[in-house]
Amino acid sequence: AHDALLLSEMASALGRNEDAARYASLAKQETLAFQRRFVTPDGLVAGNTQTSYVLALQFDLVPPAMRTRLADELVRDIRSRGNKLSTGFVGTPYLLHVLAREGHLDVAYALLLQQEWPSWLYPVTQGATTIWERWDGWTRDKGFEDKGMNSFNHYAYGAVGDWLYRVVGGIEVDPAQPGYKHFLLQPRPGGALTSARATHLCPYGQIVSDWRTSDHTFDWDVVVPPNTTATARLPVPAGALIREGATSIADAGGVSQVREEDRAVVCELASGEYHLRATWTH
Repeated sequence: AHDALLLSEMASALGRNEDAARYASLAKQETLAFQRRFVTPDGLVAGNTQTSYVLALQFDLVPPAMRTRLADELVRDIRSRGNKLSTGFVGTPYLLHVLAREGHLDVAYALLLQQEWPSWLYPVTQGATTIWERWDGWTRDKGFEDKGMNSFNHYAYGAVGDWLYRVVGGIEVDPAQPGYKHFLLQPRPGGALTSARATHLCPYGQIVSDWRTSDHTFDWDVVVPPNTTATARLPVPAGALIREGATSIADAGGVSQVREEDRAVVCELASGEYHLRATWTH
């Protein structure tokens, strides 16, 4: 279904409208077939695993009205395991994205910062400096897993790095303007994390998103490379006092279209370096 939808979008971009319609229809047919075969009216997905719910939500394989029920089932499973994941190669890359997108950012951070097995940080507590192929590649009680499939320098679970850059760091492509000519900056702090710094070398130079937060303060150093622009989203409450350096954000050079949107303050940034500081009293 996802591949068919991508082909539809590619065909549309190329002006091949018949192909675009054909693949869009195929995507819809596949989605309905998935729903008939694997999804119950009560919002349960066949397999009843974290991955089954993650994939159904990630690839829009369920009706919009059912998304909340599926997300709740996913969270219920995670909570029942003591805030631990059970995904593998297929589900792990999308797990935190789905949780954050469906309104469960707190659960995503609970998984990110979990230190007991299985988790990303468990290997770190055991001295690991690379990503393991298996969550239980080595455990205190069982020792080493089957050496026939037990790489200790593997790629798959490192997919969490995508979430770190795009959600924690907040550096995100603009689908309407690919290639970073214009991009989005929208970090989403959470959990016990009080600071993060992310950089990305795009075709125009280095993008920087470096934030620190406390109870009533959000400091954010941003670099927008030459010949690019960015839409910046500050995760601060309405009415927060925001400055760029010593100047009110409304009067700051390079900053325009300041507005409030969905529990955040959004603005447009021209190329340059910015130090944004937001303070509030509640």
